[in-house]
Amino acid sequence: MNKTKLAKTKVSKLPKGEAEQVRVRRDLGHDFALRTDEHGRQRLMTGTAEAQRIYDVSNDGHIRTGGIARVRNVDPLKSIVSLTDRQREAGRRYREDFELAATEGLKTGAYQERVDGGRMSSEIPARLLQNHSELTAARNALGYPEIAHVLDAVCGLGMSIAEVAGKGKVVRDIPAQLLRMGLDRLVLHYGTNTEHRA
Repeated sequence: MNKTKLAKTKVSKLPKGEAEQVRVRRDLGHDFALRTDEHGRQRLMTGTAEAQRIYDVSNDGHIRTGGIARVRNVDPLKSIVSLTDRQREAGRRYREDFELAATEGLKTGAYQERVDGGRMSSEIPARLLQNHSELTAARNALGYPEIAHVLDAVCGLGMSIAEVAGKGKVVRDIPAQLLRMGLDRLVLHYGTNTEHRA
């Protein structure tokens, strides 16, 4: 077997920062932001605000030997003082739907054949279908893709207004205004959508 074939079959290492964050979360028992990849390794779940948080640990990063863990990021909805309680609640509800859709997705069951020749179930759980329809309805209520983009970044991914502005190369006032407009629309949407889960 030549060297190129060996290189292709070799599993790439986790990025150093991710490996440390996975270890710290395991030590703390915060495994709700972890998933197992196709190689059986625990990884951070991409697309969630929890995975975006950075855990700083004293004592050279070892909790078991007396290290103290601190979470570096603050929920952007809590740090924007001009938001009302109703806007924050609407953002929280949007975040719940966003994170469930991002972590679970519309995955079907495996299509591997069983020994008896039958097929495994490919049913999608009802809660995931409901989650996707609720997220779609909320995005439709936002009206504009630019508003949905800001809501996804701030509520879903936990990015700050400054990060969103920097990524879009615009002044901070633009994503801040889009966020407020979106949260106001979600307040109306969730206020009239009585079937939304509590």
